[in-house]
Formats: sequence, structure tokens, C-alpha cells
Amino acid sequence: MRQAFLLLALCAALEAADLTRAVVVTPADLTGPERKAVALLVDAVEQRTRVRWEQTTTLPGEGAPYVRIVRAAGGPKEGYQVASSGNRVTVTGNDERGVLFGIGHLLRKLVMRRDSVTLPGELRVSTAPKYALRGHQLGYRPKTNSYDAWTVPMWESYIRDLAVFGANAIELIPPRSDDDADSPHFPVEPMHMMVEMSRLAREYGLQCWIWYPAMDRDYTSPATVEAALKEWGEVFRKLPRIDAVFVPGGDPGHAQPKVLLALLEKQTASLKKHHPRAEMWVSPQGFNAPWMEEFFGLMDREPAWLTGIVFGPQVRVNLPELRKRIPKRYPIRSYPDITHSVNSQYAVNDWDVAYAQTEEREVINPRPLDEAHIFRVLQPFAEIGFLTYSEGCNDDVNKAVWSALGWNPEADVTEVLRDYGRYFIGPDAADGFAQGLLALERNWRGPLLANSGVDVTLGQFQAMERRATPQQKLNWRFQQALYRAHYDAYLRARLTDETARERRALEHLAAGWLDAAERELDADPLNRAGSALRARVFELAEALFQSVRMQLSVPRYAAIAPGRGANLDLIDRPITNAAWLRARFEQIRALPDEAGRLAAIGQILNWTNPGPGGFYDDLGDPLNRPHLDPGAGFGKDPAFFHTPRTGFGSRGRTPLRVSWYRHAEALYGNSLRLRYTGLDPAARYKVRFTQAGDATPRATRLVANGMIEVHPWRKKELEVKPVEFDIPAAATAGGTLTLEWQANPEEAGNGRFVQVSEVWLLRLP
Repeated sequence: MRQAFLLLALCAALEAADLTRAVVVTPADLTGPERKAVALLVDAVEQRTRVRWEQTTTLPGEGAPYVRIVRAAGGPKEGYQVASSGNRVTVTGNDERGVLFGIGHLLRKLVMRRDSVTLPGELRVSTAPKYALRGHQLGYRPKTNSYDAWTVPMWESYIRDLAVFGANAIELIPPRSDDDADSPHFPVEPMHMMVEMSRLAREYGLQCWIWYPAMDRDYTSPATVEAALKEWGEVFRKLPRIDAVFVPGGDPGHAQPKVLLALLEKQTASLKKHHPRAEMWVSPQGFNAPWMEEFFGLMDREPAWLTGIVFGPQVRVNLPELRKRIPKRYPIRSYPDITHSVNSQYAVNDWDVAYAQTEEREVINPRPLDEAHIFRVLQPFAEIGFLTYSEGCNDDVNKAVWSALGWNPEADVTEVLRDYGRYFIGPDAADGFAQGLLALERNWRGPLLANSGVDVTLGQFQAMERRATPQQKLNWRFQQALYRAHYDAYLRARLTDETARERRALEHLAAGWLDAAERELDADPLNRAGSALRARVFELAEALFQSVRMQLSVPRYAAIAPGRGANLDLIDRPITNAAWLRARFEQIRALPDEAGRLAAIGQILNWTNPGPGGFYDDLGDPLNRPHLDPGAGFGKDPAFFHTPRTGFGSRGRTPLRVSWYRHAEALYGNSLRLRYTGLDPAARYKVRFTQAGDATPRATRLVANGMIEVHPWRKKELEVKPVEFDIPAAATAGGTLTLEWQANPEEAGNGRFVQVSEVWLLRLP
């Protein structure tokens, strides 16, 4: 009997409370931000259910459902409590933001269906955030893949969405940055929108930061400084709310640290004329080694006008080291890049080259587990919190994950995704959509050719689409997931087919049948494997432009560039050696004699064969680089400061081998090392290697065993081709060898200073 009673009690506790006819009870003296929070609650429910809750200041009669909003002074900043008993819910905020975030918590847990609002079980929550700053950059500028087309109502809706998941700050970009002055998508001019977004931050009680690059070339010129003070001052004057200004040292920026800080001291005084409590922050991005040391020396003087330091992309030292070098009086804010997948601060670890060449840098990129890992490894060293680097809505899932972890670093990521699915897609999709997002991340694990899970992921989303309501099919977040699932599956279908074609082509080539080999490589993009998936990708791209203004193509949607999210234009890019092989076949036919043609064919067939006693490493292929020193590894070093990472190069007009589209790279002042054992001490060796990667011709030096120079400082050639150097006999006399490509400490910029694609260690006859 007792067990039956407990079961009945449990069932009663879990029974959904019906809030469909609830009223919202509020104090009569709501502040402006609290009124906005209550409006968010009422609007969000109505948008999802067609039910509009009435608002009152009086509790209803006995048994009538209500959601009561209470402000109770005291307790941790931004904290809240949510408690339910049957069909009565009370949200208590410790302050204005506490009210907002308490309402956000309730919205994440409500089950909202057409004409119905329920709350399953009971809520008993008392919580406050771990990190004081939890925000995202919202750049209204041409470079983004969607933001530049958003209207003020769209921005308000998105800022509300961020707040529901715990974000308390936004970061704006001024009208003049490293961007074009105008965009064909702008509904209003940039200064107008900046004012409107600052106003929205003020109305919702959120922090408003400005990312303000110092882009002029010579701040030693008094005239340049005066012009900058006037330009920035006008922006400061016009914005209704500014909490802080963050100035990156680079990307963009060119000023030497001492010059930059002298400018910012003046800009701080100007800022405080209009916003007396506003703060000035700076990052040491893009500095070379001497400038970095100069910056640390300036920080040791502890300038009083400076509030804190930002750790962003292109900082030469990792976050733990930065924290050690910066005086404790300065808090550190992280500026994590959650939006880019290659050539970025937190690139996808060992991404398949087919993805990197097509989906590219600003693909729709839910990476919930990777983002949680990055957060948990590094965020503790940036004690104030974070404002993420975002170039558009492609990273929307990642924003929710960072916001949730900024509140509670131990939050269950899958549960965060369920909240995301429940609130944004619908209650019946909560778990399915969450699992689908995790599956999309798994699509990017390991070699695409062997990842049959890609097809399973597609099937999951196709099943969700069949069950979806008309409203869900119009939902841009649902459309984004469908786009990625179809794009991934199309790539795998292509890669499977084209890899088999290449294998057959090489078999024909080995038999001397050049024409037959070339015919095997022909594949019509409109009639190749997966063509139905390709067509669906194009349909979803159109849907996303209509729903959220995503610009997935330059000619179709006036995107700024293919690498800025317009990966619809890259969907047919080569992902095997086929284009390179066709170009080589043309060259072979032009050779004047049969001996030359046979030698050229032999070179293709034996490309990766290092000969007897030799070794070959394809450094961009994680499965084919046995001699590469792996460094600390992604698990300990997700920013790859002390771990060589798989990188991907720019594409020119000349077709390249797949092994030239990818490479291993060492960032900043680090070296790339290959270690060999079991060499013949009596033999002589030479090294052959190719260098692809960035188009910038950076200089590297190759050293054997840490002290024997194989070649001096040498700039990488823009033409990708093998180069060879003899290895001094003394380097291999002990039967082992370490080859180390060293970076030039004078280099500044993106940090990708050492990039090597292939290495052959050849035993000489």
C-alpha cells in the first residue's frame, strides 16, 4: 500500500499544471527593464500558442492559475528563484536582471503548444550566475552572413532570445571598421542601427559594449589623434548606453603598444564625458614577439585609466599564460571565436578536407560538446566572463551553450540543447532536436568517407521534417539544421563516388590508358551521386534567405564572399585529386616524347612512395602523419597553442592536390617538428617537402636536431611545389632525426606562421 501511495504521489507531482488561462501578476512599480521582461514572457507565450496572458497587479481567486513576478532585494546579482505549486508559479528576481533571467528560465521549461500552456511537474529553482559577463557580439556590418539584413524588430527578437538563455551583454561595432561602408542589405544606415541596438540594451537592462578598432596607420601624428578623438566622440555622444569599449590591438589594428595605449588614454577621457561609468578594455591581438613584451611592460606600470584585458584571436600567448603575465588588478575577459570553423581561434579539430573546402569558414556550425570543452578548459582563466566573437546567426546554438555555461559551468549540455529545442522548435521536438544537433557535430568527427553516421543524421532530420508543423518548417533554426544535414550527406555521397572514380582512374593510368583514366574522373555536378540532396540544399538556402536573411550565395543573395558563409557557391568544389589529375593529364599529352610521358605518369602513381628506406607524411591528414610531434593535444590545448593543428589553405586558379589544400601548422612562435627513428647511420638522406596554406609568403627556417641548419630563413613560395634539401650526415649519424620548421619571431598577424603540407625523408642511393 505504501508503495502504491508513493507512486500516486509521484504521478501527481509530475502531472502537468495547466497554465493556459493564467494571468501574469506583477508589482505596480515595475521598472522599465522589468516591464520589458514581462512583455517578453507574454509575447513569447502568445507567439507559440496563440494564447495571450493578461497582466494584473492583483492575485486571482482561489485555484485560479497565475504566474507571479516578484522583485526581492538581496541575494547574488542577477540571481532568481522559480517555484511552482500546481497551476501557480512565482518568479522572484534578486534585481532587474534577475527578473529577466527568472522569466527566461520559466520560458525554457514551459510546454507551449497551439492553444495550450502547461508546466510538467514542479519547479524549485534558486540560482545565480558564475560569471558576471555573458554576452555576444552583434555586428551590423556587411561582413556578416545575415546580421546586415536585420531590422530593428528582428534585433529585438534576437536579443530577447539571447537573454532567455542567460546572456546579459551585447557588443556593437561602429560605422567605420575593417568593412565596406555599406551593404545592399542594410535596412537603415549603420549609425542609426547602432543607436537603436544600444537603446534596446538600455531598455532590457543589458550591458552594451563596443568593439572599436583603432585602424588609422599613424597615431603618432597629432592630427590623426585629434581626428580619432572627434570620430569616436561622436559615436559615444549618440549612443544611449555604453558600459565598456574594447579596442583590439590587431585584426584590425597596426599601432605599436605604447602608441595604442597613449591613444586609448585620451579616448577613455572622451568616453567618460558622455558615459561617466564606462570602461576601457584592450587586447594584445596581432602583436609580434617584441611588441608583446612591450605590452607586458606597459601593463606592469598599471595605468589607472585601463579597466581590463581581453583575450581574443591572434594573441601570441595562451590564456593561462596571459593571466600570469597581466597584473591581478586587471580582470581578463575572453573573446572566443564561436563562429568560424577553419583558420580561426578554435578551429574544428582535424576537420575532413571535403568539409573545409566546401562548407568552409562560416558554415552553420553547432558544436555543443566542443564549445563546452573549450569553455571548461580555458574560461576559468578569464574570471570576469566573456563576449563571444560572432559573424552571424550560423553559430546560434553555440551562443546558447556559452550563455548557459556562463551561468552554470557544470550545466548538462544535452539538457541545454533540450531547452533550445523545446523553446525554439517545439516541446515535441525537444529531445529529438537536441540529439540531432549532437549528431551534426559528430558528422564532423574523423574521415568523412568512413563516417556512416552522416547518413543516419540525415535520416533523423528528415523524419523530424515529416512530422513538423507548418510553423516549424518556416522556423529558421529548424531550416539551418536541415541545411547542414543535407549538405553533409551530399558531400559524403560525392566523396564516396568520386574517390571510387579516382581509384579506377589510377588503375587505368597504371595500365597506360590515359583517355580512359580521364573519362573516369568526369562527373556532372547536376547528375552526380546525391543530386537530389544537392537540390534540397538549394531549396533550404532560399528558405533561409526568406526567413532570416541568411546569405548563402554571392550571386543569389548578395553575400559579401563565399568564405563569409556563402557555401552554397562552394558546393561543387573539388574534394578529390580529380581536378589536379586532369590538369596533369593535359600536361602529359603535351610532352614531346613517350619516355617523358611515362616518367610523368610514374610520378603521379608513385607520388607518396618515398622509396626504399624512406618515409612519407601527409601532414594535413590526421591518419597519415606518423612522424609529426603531436604536442599537448586538443584535449588540453583546444586553441592549439602547443599542438600542431590541421589547417587549410587558400585556393588559387591552379588545381591542387588534396594534400596541398591541407597542412599541419604551428601557431605564433611555435615550431613544427617531425621525429624519425631507425635510420641507417651510414646512409645519407635528403628532405623533400611542400608548403601550401596562406598566401602570405612567411619565412621559416629548417633545423635538424635543434642545432644543425638544413636551410636558413626562407620565404615560402606562392607556387606550391616540392623543394629538396640535403640533410647533413651528422644529423642522422645516431640513427635518429628531428626536423623542426621554426617561425620568425618578427612576424605579426594571424599567427599561422609555419605551414607544411607534405614531407618525404628520402634515403639516397
